[in-house]
Amino acid sequence: MTESHVEQQVQQRIAAARIRVQAAAKRREDFAAARHHGLARRHATKLRNLADTDRRTPEQPPDPT
Repeated sequence: MTESHVEQQVQQRIAAARIRVQAAAKRREDFAAARHHGLARRHATKLRNLADTDRRTPEQPPDPT
């Protein structure tokens, strides 16, 4: 038995919806990876800045004499 025209359209719509869902999932994964990379980079920068601050010697206040 052959599929009717309506059944073919339904199958096409289901396939298109499946492709959209897969594309959305991939997009979310890509954004999550980029967000994770950005957070790690910002954290590393913060730690580097804190280490630089700790290494600097604090300025001595001027002698009141």
